[in-house]
Amino acid sequence: MAGKFSLNNFFGMNEEPDEDQYYEETTSQNSVPVERGKKVVSINSSRQNETSKISLFEPRLYSDVKEIATQLLNNRAIIVNFTQMDNDAAKRVVDFLNGTVYAVDGAIERLGDQIFLCTPHNYEVTGNLSANLTKEQDNL
Repeated sequence: MAGKFSLNNFFGMNEEPDEDQYYEETTSQNSVPVERGKKVVSINSSRQNETSKISLFEPRLYSDVKEIATQLLNNRAIIVNFTQMDNDAAKRVVDFLNGTVYAVDGAIERLGDQIFLCTPHNYEVTGNLSANLTKEQDNL
């Protein structure tokens, strides 16, 4: 009769690993190699090399809004100066940018009479310009 039957033996769970077998750990370009026995946390190094960028725009036509929205979708903050655009077209652009900012879970803030700051979700804006704006407008 054959030897003792066990499910563990059947599936190869009781076998001792060969000393010749080894496992090669692969690491991605952005991670730090992990050493056995030490607690090393892999940090994504690409974040350290990334610089935050703010794009500046002075649109003249409504069709310029597509390029502005693309920058927002690429997680860049945008400052838009509407001094070169008529008021009706500027209102349409601001409406479009409000929708884009909503889509990326960002924010839009007025910096001046015709200047707006649009930020994606990963930016934090601090301070209060609205109180300063109302004081400036009262003095005009």
